[in-house]
Amino acid sequence: MTTAEASSGPRVTGGAPPGARTAPGQGLTWSLRGRGPDDVPVLADRLPPGGRPAGEATGRGVRVCVVDSGVERDHPLVGPLSGSWVVIKDEESGGITVEPTTTGDTCGHGTACAGIIRRTAPDCEIHSVRVLGERFSGTGDVLMAGLRWAVEQRFDIVNLSLSTTRTRFAQELHSLADSAYFARTAIVASAHNTPVESFPWRFASVISVGSHQEDDPALHLYNPEPPVEFFGPGQNVTVPWLGGRTIRTTGNSFATPYVAGLCARLLSAHPRMTAFQLKNALYLSAANVRHAPRPSTAAGDVRDGSEN
Repeated sequence: MTTAEASSGPRVTGGAPPGARTAPGQGLTWSLRGRGPDDVPVLADRLPPGGRPAGEATGRGVRVCVVDSGVERDHPLVGPLSGSWVVIKDEESGGITVEPTTTGDTCGHGTACAGIIRRTAPDCEIHSVRVLGERFSGTGDVLMAGLRWAVEQRFDIVNLSLSTTRTRFAQELHSLADSAYFARTAIVASAHNTPVESFPWRFASVISVGSHQEDDPALHLYNPEPPVEFFGPGQNVTVPWLGGRTIRTTGNSFATPYVAGLCARLLSAHPRMTAFQLKNALYLSAANVRHAPRPSTAAGDVRDGSEN
């Protein structure tokens, strides 16, 4: 889905959700002077074998934020929300705030995305930030405000099945995506459904997703010719919709939350994984990635598999 426009909106206010991570110390480190490896220890989790999360990894303890049209509360295929907010713009002053809400979903799109995340990572926390109104209407400044707020709250994963084609706002989105990346918030962003430039999926600091047409609903692919990096199931999929019902629909919007759910499962088993490790795990576990055997080095015999 694509927003009508985007702009650099005013400063966003609003309360932080429960469990929000504390932001790291601010500042830039241009070089490591006067310090060595022992001064900058990093405790890391190893990647799961083949990049696949363990079977018992269900997303527990992972906070996922769906920036979209809201989520219908207590939909049987979504379950309870851990938090729900709405971005409000004052038409007179132009001020933008993010406020708690119980208004649910305005058009069904966010509920569909949340349901796919729940189906993929059943025990994750799902939070909602509503930036779209009825009939999928929305403005760029509201989208920007909602995404910025979600990044500032340091959610583990932000699902963004939205984009903007307004190139004049690309730099602000790029900066925001980089901030999320370095703060270890993974933005999983949907590519446009048509072959046009849009953002932020276009940036390397997000996990970009398109859809494939394979029948397997638990299969994802790596794209050897980015900028779209991964393809998930998004063709004729069954998703929850308004009124507690379901529909069948198609689009990159619905492949994106599947990949976001995979990321939630990975983080539940390996909570120290960074955004680039998540990408690597998705790459390693993609159905079309073949793992070549390691070269033999026995008795000094080095084999690289090349033709002589």
